[in-house]
Amino acid sequence: MAIPITVLDCDLLLYGRGHRTLDRFKLDDVTDEYLMSMYGFPRQFIYYLVELLGASLSRPTQRSRAISPETQILAALGFYTSGSFQTRMGDAIGISQASMSRCVANVTEALVERASQFIHFPADEASVQALKDEFYGLAGIPGVIGVVDCMHVAIKAPNAEDLSYVNRKGLHSLNCLMVCDIRGALMTVETSWPGSLQDCVVLQQSSLSSQFEAGMHKESWLLGDSSFFLRTWLMTPLHIPETPAEYRYNMAHSATHSVIEKTFRTLCSRFRCLDGSKGALQYSPEKSSHIILACCVLHNISLEHGMDVWSFPVTGPVEQPPEEEYEHMESLDLEADRIRQELMLTHFS
Repeated sequence: MAIPITVLDCDLLLYGRGHRTLDRFKLDDVTDEYLMSMYGFPRQFIYYLVELLGASLSRPTQRSRAISPETQILAALGFYTSGSFQTRMGDAIGISQASMSRCVANVTEALVERASQFIHFPADEASVQALKDEFYGLAGIPGVIGVVDCMHVAIKAPNAEDLSYVNRKGLHSLNCLMVCDIRGALMTVETSWPGSLQDCVVLQQSSLSSQFEAGMHKESWLLGDSSFFLRTWLMTPLHIPETPAEYRYNMAHSATHSVIEKTFRTLCSRFRCLDGSKGALQYSPEKSSHIILACCVLHNISLEHGMDVWSFPVTGPVEQPPEEEYEHMESLDLEADRIRQELMLTHFS
């Protein structure tokens, strides 16, 4: 007689019906050094995430064996920081690879839901002025409230719109637009742009551009490299500096813009799922963009908790598609050009 087969939970097969939750791994049973080596973050930070995300991760489900928020968070941190669902990670906390994947999805969505809480421009005038003062102290450019750039993150080839995600290296990627402050804290993150789009097109079509064009943060500007057009709110370097003032301005611009380059390197060193060394993110563009955003949220939370991003060991430069020639990028915006000329005459002559 045929015996009916039921699809069982992988963890049920591994561990039986003895417990309702998977709490075999206890944070208090291991050292801080172990937590840092396996999950990339210290104990108190993980406890904070459990408190922050616990309600979202404890939502009622149809599953008979719920995985605790603590275990879900450890599984997700293990993936973000290693870029792998390797067996030893699941074994360490007592769950299967399939459950690891579900944990990453749950924690990612919980972090994305809170993105606006941790990633935003300062709203009050005093905080904006503090940004300007900090950037001015770095290299002498006044009025700067952030530096902007794009970073490519490799993804698997999507089923639809395949060519739109192929970047100039011939790889599938998402082109992520970000703005950071002088500490490396992210104030804008847009992670869903297809890799085929040039940086200038991403910025032009972004909500960031719409906000600044609408007059957000008047008498302030961002700094962007030569892949962007000069705007009244976006100062770029001169393509061919000629005068001493222009050279000094370009040097100050480069020194200031390097903050976001360091931030990108730190992001990819801390969150190895982003750096491509473990291969592309094996998800759809939408899910991949959420994973990137979740890592950015964790980056900012770690800064809020006093974890210095610059102290994190950086393994190397972020590998990006080759630069295009940008001679054509000089803006036809006469007002923007006037502002940049006045900036150089006033502060770099």
